Amino acid sequence: MSHHILICDDERDIVSALKIYLSGEDYTLHTAYNGKKGLDVLAKEQIDLVLLDIMMPEMDGIEMMQRLRESYNIPVILLTAKSEDTDKILGLNLGADDYITKPFNPMEVLARVRSQLRRYTQLGSAVSTPAGQLLRVGNIAVNDAEKSVTVDGEPVNLTPTEYAILLFLMQSPNRVFSPQEIYTAVRGELPYGAEGTIAVHIRHLREKIEINPADPRYLKAVWGQGYKLDSGGTH
Repeated sequence: MSHHILICDDERDIVSALKIYLSGEDYTLHTAYNGKKGLDVLAKEQIDLVLLDIMMPEMDGIEMMQRLRESYNIPVILLTAKSEDTDKILGLNLGADDYITKPFNPMEVLARVRSQLRRYTQLGSAVSTPAGQLLRVGNIAVNDAEKSVTVDGEPVNLTPTEYAILLFLMQSPNRVFSPQEIYTAVRGELPYGAEGTIAVHIRHLREKIEINPADPRYLKAVWGQGYKLDSGGTH
């Protein structure tokens, strides 16, 4: 099956380079040079992954990210410059799954694209449950056969990365996992310093599953060690 990838960046040289990096794979590549055109492509094509630049004219990557997440759960990898750290964190907070810093390493681009597509198509197969099994911790329920999540009976819309993290933690309630362990489990690779993104995804998860994200019932940090899913659902 050919995956459809949207490359959205206003720098045509970067778009061309990314097309070259990805051309050896079985990917169908689509391009856009600003956020508005990117959303047009998403509306017309069955896109499986977006490579999204932050700084673009007409509509930047941050605004496109916000609008995209209103309708799509597909993985998004931000294309960032080192000077864009604040925007990078904002993008992750808005639901981006990963980021790649310019200038790109072609092998890193390929590895991250493959990793996100693998998790998107299997939604966390590395931490999957037996077919049809329903996992329940407190008032959180995950149906891995349907890839659905409910909290207090209400459906919750998660990105592939958020789903994979929640599923992993729910399989071992009350056990503390380091950010490195979580990163490796959901990505299938060592973090190499990128485990800091887990804190952003955890914060985003809390905003979706907790009544009060600042005082979580379930998704708790253990200072100096990592995170756990509390089966008691108590403070």
